[in-house]
Amino acid sequence: MAELPTHTIAAEALTRLVADIFVRAGTSAEEGAHIAHHLVSSNLTGHDSHGVIRVPRYVLNLQQGDVFAGQTITVAVEGPTHAVIDGNGGFGQTIGPLAVDYGIAKAQAAGLCVVALRNSGHIGRIGDWGERAAAAGLVSIHFVNVRMGQIVAPFGGVDRRFSTNPFCVGIPGDPPLLLDFATSIVAEGKVLVASNGGKPLPEGALIDPDGDLSTDPQTLYGTLTQNGPRDPGNGQGAIRAFGDHKGSGIAFMCEILAGVLTGGGTSGPIPPATTRRRVTNGMLSIYLSPDHFGAQHFVAEARAYADYVKSSRPAHAGGEVLVPGEPEARTRADRLAHGIPLQLDTWASIVSTARELGISV
Repeated sequence: MAELPTHTIAAEALTRLVADIFVRAGTSAEEGAHIAHHLVSSNLTGHDSHGVIRVPRYVLNLQQGDVFAGQTITVAVEGPTHAVIDGNGGFGQTIGPLAVDYGIAKAQAAGLCVVALRNSGHIGRIGDWGERAAAAGLVSIHFVNVRMGQIVAPFGGVDRRFSTNPFCVGIPGDPPLLLDFATSIVAEGKVLVASNGGKPLPEGALIDPDGDLSTDPQTLYGTLTQNGPRDPGNGQGAIRAFGDHKGSGIAFMCEILAGVLTGGGTSGPIPPATTRRRVTNGMLSIYLSPDHFGAQHFVAEARAYADYVKSSRPAHAGGEVLVPGEPEARTRADRLAHGIPLQLDTWASIVSTARELGISV
């Protein structure tokens, strides 16, 4: 599928529109602003798969009772260096900061903390939470899964068994060092972007029930209609895990750590009688305070090593070695200056959602 023309909009204007949409859909002004901030932040960093393309789906989730407005966290179990937190089905952009800040406070006091978050709405770009911890001077590690959200085939198989199960590591600095990736070849949101005429999928990103590889979003979603809903439940194929057995193995461990250990549940099996499934995220997060480990010069030494890695001679003329987080920082600066490009179908679906809620665009 070829990449189609885009509509460019300033980040500030897009944030206002998205916030208005969620307020009209039933959130408070404060919560609508939080959701809009984090969605637009994803677009600013170049992670369009977790950005405003999610607006129509989030609104539909709210209307159908799959996510709830105005929720807060409940601490189920805790000790000096750990906590089990329930998100009560709230928006991930509301629950995520509360859970992360809880872990940050404990780690700053004790040196480390492990937070097991369960039952959160779609928690968005995990890099946001790594950056949040890094801004507080902490190293953080995050394992994520999606309860009842299986859309990824394990290495050697064709049947769906995993969600896209992100993994993230954040290191404090200016800018922070940030590793953030799905354990599938592409996140589901990137299939969503491709289905709306955005960046095409890489070769072999999808696999059909016969084992044939595909780049066609219909493998995941079934027959597509312009500006129509994209439901992975309508397709017969799956996304593939990245890196063969290695990515598949990390995805498996994300299910165990973020799904089983948190008590939130794994991606499957989905009971046959389930006609609707409320998809929620689980996230196991580890927060570490470098000062408590005696690493007083941690940030400077980490940056010095990053510079050493970058000094490697490029493999190709005009090339460059980048360290984790560098592409996002550059994209953010560019899009803040020049606006956020949205595929025309993505923009049309946002406008349609706004008009259905009585908002003039």
